[in-house]
Amino acid sequence: IALIDHGQPVFVIVPSPRKSAEMHSKVISNIQEIRARGARVIAIAEAGDAAVLPFTDDVIRIPLAGPLFEPILAVVPLQIFAMELADAKGLDVDQPRNLAKSVTVE
Repeated sequence: IALIDHGQPVFVIVPSPRKSAEMHSKVISNIQEIRARGARVIAIAEAGDAAVLPFTDDVIRIPLAGPLFEPILAVVPLQIFAMELADAKGLDVDQPRNLAKSVTVE
């Protein structure tokens, strides 16, 4: 949190309030602290979670899922964002630099 600057975008994965109300309230508290530092908060939250709306600039909704699948669904928007950002910067997402690939043929 000490590295957050004014206007900096911050992605926050918000856990389901149905599964862990205590963790959900802690994350909301962290979001408030991030906003107090002037950052732009983009939350990734499950559909129907209205508690995040007053504290975030944008919300990316993921479908309701069980506790095993929720983290998988939450990561997908971040992967798409990373791919689009790399593409916007003109980087080749299919051949990243410093990636060594070795293939063994028997």
